[in-house]
Amino acid sequence: MLTSCSEEATELVTQTPKAHSLHPAMLRNLAFDTARSEAIRSEVALNGRVSTNLDKTVQVYPLVGGVVQALPASLGDYVKKGQVLAVIKSGEIADLQNQSATAGSDLAIARKNLQVTQDLFESGLAAERDVVMARQELRKAQSNAGKSRKQLSVYGVSADGTYTLRAPISGFITEKNVTDHMQFNADNVDNLFTISDLSTVWVMADVFQADIANVQVGHTANVTTLSYPDKHFTGRIDKVFNMLDPESKVMKVRVRLDNPSYVLKPGMHARVHVSSTGKQQQVAVAYTNVIFNHDRNFVLVLKDPTHIETREVTVLKTVGKTSYITTGLYDGERVVAQNQLLLYKHLND
Repeated sequence: MLTSCSEEATELVTQTPKAHSLHPAMLRNLAFDTARSEAIRSEVALNGRVSTNLDKTVQVYPLVGGVVQALPASLGDYVKKGQVLAVIKSGEIADLQNQSATAGSDLAIARKNLQVTQDLFESGLAAERDVVMARQELRKAQSNAGKSRKQLSVYGVSADGTYTLRAPISGFITEKNVTDHMQFNADNVDNLFTISDLSTVWVMADVFQADIANVQVGHTANVTTLSYPDKHFTGRIDKVFNMLDPESKVMKVRVRLDNPSYVLKPGMHARVHVSSTGKQQQVAVAYTNVIFNHDRNFVLVLKDPTHIETREVTVLKTVGKTSYITTGLYDGERVVAQNQLLLYKHLND
């Protein structure tokens, strides 16, 4: 009998909304929310992975071969631009230094020869042709000496003839392919280091074919990670890779995130919620204001300063913390937003 009475009461609520009178003191202790008409948002949940920003990532190659003498930088270290990564003793550098010394000697001789030839010409003991040739030899010697100086400056050679490999940018060492005392040839060696500026990172997310139409450049992306489940990182999709992976059959999208405190690490798994706003308008309330009972949805509407009405509504969908209502609620109506479940049971039992 009690079950039958409960079903009849629910049916009555469904067919004819009833306003219940409440004591003013009780109404003053309730919190209310206002239903508002807004554009319907859509949300797609994607799986992704944090990666380095390749626009701020540099692979560091040695310009000469040799033997590593010192290796002050380690994997994971933060280095500043110009900081020493490795010191290399190189036979190529020794050859360059010898060539530079020879070029310097040739330059000094060429200058002396030109001076002597000019003196002889002024004394009538040499032809003008000899002076022209001496000047050409001087220009040639100056060119060779300048070339040697430039080569040594490019390699960053120190006074003791070692080659110093320095960081081209500030950032973290994310890859290291060199060990102390390693011997290598510059022609066939891979990058010794990779340096990434992690102040911004990318999140590469997978989009299944059914969701491709709902993901576009400019859509807002809310990112969470397993390491920081309570932290929400907000960014936007800045690139859509318009092709499917031949094996997984998913499309990649890229989200750029600011990472000033370096909490996001390359390789972290991420959950990406992509939201977009359409043109269709619908009445919306916070999803917590909707009461689900007997396979139906209800809200408690404030009819006037002393009456609360239990009203059945139709929920189109819930996105994030917002529920969109198609029937039963109108723009501007106020609904109970605190202890609504307890009040619903009190009014409808």
